[in-house]
Amino acid sequence: MSVPAAYLGIILIWSTTPLAIQWSTQGAGFAFAVFARMLVGAALAALLLSAWRIGLPLHARARRSYLAGGLGTFGAMTLTYWGARHIHSGLISVLFGLTPLMTSVLAALWLRERALTALRVIGMVLGVAGLATIFAHGESAGDAQAGAGLAALVLAVFFYSASLVWLKRIDDDSHALATTAGTLAVSLPLFGLVWWFTEGSVPADLPVRTEAAIAYLGIFGSVLGFALYYYVIRHLEAGRVALITLVTPVLALLLGQVLNGEEIGPRVWLGAGLITAGLLLHQWPALVAVAKRGD
Repeated sequence: MSVPAAYLGIILIWSTTPLAIQWSTQGAGFAFAVFARMLVGAALAALLLSAWRIGLPLHARARRSYLAGGLGTFGAMTLTYWGARHIHSGLISVLFGLTPLMTSVLAALWLRERALTALRVIGMVLGVAGLATIFAHGESAGDAQAGAGLAALVLAVFFYSASLVWLKRIDDDSHALATTAGTLAVSLPLFGLVWWFTEGSVPADLPVRTEAAIAYLGIFGSVLGFALYYYVIRHLEAGRVALITLVTPVLALLLGQVLNGEEIGPRVWLGAGLITAGLLLHQWPALVAVAKRGD
């Protein structure tokens, strides 16, 4: 596979995932939607492991990585699906743009990394300012429960970021697809329990768009998207990969407006812009390094 094709694939998947998440909950409970997605993803991951004859390591470090990834995925996705019902789909991508900022803070606290430069701290301040702007004008971010939806998404980002730092601390070198499969194997029973205790039944008549969104997320969002991402980070510098997180929030917001009729107020756009600017400053050294290599 060519690296440019994989890079473009990640942008397309990450930009469309928020809208697909919201569509997958229409006509179905949020717990069923996320459980069904993970079930499809786990089945596909197992099939690919078998077809490509990739073993599933079960040594101590691999098991710890599956646990870290599984718990992080469970916490992040459960909150994301619950919150997605109340906010505009594009804001899911915008809020997940805070991941590098939050990860830096957690890595400094947990791994004792000295990565909090002045530029990154300014980027974090801008990110917090953008988040505060969006919360302050939550009435234009979704429905009447948009505030709760935004809070759920911020907590989801925390779980996701903590999981990334935990995985970095474990430093397992297993195959990316094996790690994905192990993560899904850990998280799937937890998603099943949430669905059983909150809803406990399969929707009788799912809309075609809902079924298509669940299948899309299970195949592309849960398995192929991760495989492409791991492939790209092995072949490109961090700065080029970082550009993805700058592009996808804007595309997700535009897709939400065009395909889902979402009316996002100017102040929410301002908040999204501040978060993107903060992320740009946070990634600036890596982006400059890429520009210099291009010269």
